[in-house]
Amino acid sequence: MSLLSLQNITLSFGGPPIFNGINLQIEQGDRLCLMGRNGAGKSTLLRLIAGEFPAESGLIQRQQGARLASVWQDIPQEVSGTVFDIVAAGMGETAQLLSDYHNLAHRLAVESSLELLEELETLQHRLEESGGWTLNQEVERILGRLSLDAEAEFTALSGGTKRRVLLARALVSSPDILLLDEPTNHLDIDTILWVEEYLLRSVKTLIFVTHDRAFARRIANRTAEIDRGRIYAFACGYDQFTERREALLEAEITRQALFDKKLAEEEVWIRQGIKARRTRNEGRVRALKALREEFRQRQERLGTAKIKLQEGSRSGALVVEADNISFGYDDKPVISGLSTTIMRGDRIGIIGANGSGKTTLLKLLLGELEPQSGELKLGTRREVLYFDQMREQLDLNATVQENVGEGNDTVIINGKQRHVIGYLQDFLFSPERARAPVHILSGGERNRLLLAKLFTKPSNVLVMDEPTNDLDAETLELLEDLLSEYSGTLLLVSHDREFLNNVVTATLAFESDGRISANVGGYDDWLRNSAQSKVAQTDPKAAREKGKPEKEKLRKLTFKEERELEALPEKIAALEGEQADLHLRLTDPEFYKSAGAEITTINDRLAALETELEAVFIRWEELESLKG
Repeated sequence: MSLLSLQNITLSFGGPPIFNGINLQIEQGDRLCLMGRNGAGKSTLLRLIAGEFPAESGLIQRQQGARLASVWQDIPQEVSGTVFDIVAAGMGETAQLLSDYHNLAHRLAVESSLELLEELETLQHRLEESGGWTLNQEVERILGRLSLDAEAEFTALSGGTKRRVLLARALVSSPDILLLDEPTNHLDIDTILWVEEYLLRSVKTLIFVTHDRAFARRIANRTAEIDRGRIYAFACGYDQFTERREALLEAEITRQALFDKKLAEEEVWIRQGIKARRTRNEGRVRALKALREEFRQRQERLGTAKIKLQEGSRSGALVVEADNISFGYDDKPVISGLSTTIMRGDRIGIIGANGSGKTTLLKLLLGELEPQSGELKLGTRREVLYFDQMREQLDLNATVQENVGEGNDTVIINGKQRHVIGYLQDFLFSPERARAPVHILSGGERNRLLLAKLFTKPSNVLVMDEPTNDLDAETLELLEDLLSEYSGTLLLVSHDREFLNNVVTATLAFESDGRISANVGGYDDWLRNSAQSKVAQTDPKAAREKGKPEKEKLRKLTFKEERELEALPEKIAALEGEQADLHLRLTDPEFYKSAGAEITTINDRLAALETELEAVFIRWEELESLKG
């Protein structure tokens, strides 16, 4: 018998059908990835399987005695207690013994008491008899790997930390079926890799929803897509699934085209003259009615979002230059000796563990914090747009339309006026959904809404902090294309390995003690460089042999080149100063009263300055690369 069986399940919650007669079998060893557009019903299906509500019709059968554990996107309000108690609760009957022993040991560390010591010994014997020590080690190990403080009060934790606690509780429970809804949200890359290893080694059967394509690719051995109330299951991993899905969609388009042609022919026939109607076939009439009903009920596949960025005026060629900058809190270094140059058009990925200082680095690069040592130079004419992973820019009590329109019915997009409702439809919000309050939206819909809100404003520096959370695969791929074509500068904080590989041109990666390494390329390139760096530390000779070919090795600058390099910063400052003065003159209304032909002269000079600056920066980078 299957571990889990869904037969002809329907569910609608009083509206259009979410599930329209779906069937699904889960066998032991299945690692099923649930795919589908935002709002298709992925999370709903997980909760239905968990028994949180019944289906309207159909049958759900679970193997007798099968234990389920789940981790949801939303954090239950009723959960409270210390982190250790909550995680240990996943152990079932042994949980109370573990919790009592842990709390008693903690008390003994504070107050010495013979009575407490005797009570602790009694608990020790009971734990030995029940095999609780092994379970206790597992709890401690998972707490350590997920960087969780056992004594912390759950209610005082951040949302991301609470989700890690709930993930730990599910992992220690050793369920027969584990249900995971976006398990990688708010986890850093190292933790995601550990979770992947743990699931592959210790969890036989799981059903999960994820936007993380690298995670899905590694974990899934089965894939299913929910689409318009139906579920399509494939006995294959993620990459094969995407190929098969494309083939199915092409077949559906062909099928629908033939159906539409048949319907059109029958409509022409029924509208023929009196003679045709006298001799018409009643069976054919009934068939036409059936065709009309099928067409009426046919649900079209949700379209693709039409996300567009408004690009502002060009920033200065130099966006930010950091020279040996450092910053810390309470004598603890967060950033130590960072030197980097970010030019207009660079797409920089920022990689680091949770709490490593990624937000602090962003604030330094944006000029919101002053470095405690070193020099930081900010470029000119920067128009910054900031995507906040916590979505704090959204008013949860206002409607979708009100959040974007900010009191207006229209928005200006690339110089053209558009109605807010029409603009929101580009981001896949129907008119009805646009009038709904934000607090009822799913996580993916909130992310799309924040993108819609931000992209009404022009920018030339785009800062995105975990933009991929909860987005479906199609929207993710569209966002990748959009950012790859963005002519401004991108600063991207992300734990999505594939997104980093597909979007960024360089990375700043937190290593240890506040050190940050600069690398060309995406996540995989950083990983290779990091591995080579470790080889260099243990075996410098081997590292040199694996290094660049002789012709690519760095040479020393000549005396003339050294003097040229020293003079370049002053030359750049002079050119950008002249550029800023000319822009200032063009913004003065009084200037235009008597300027005449001087306007053309200034615009020509600005164009020449832009070209000259580009050439100077290229030369600067060339000389810097030769320093060795």
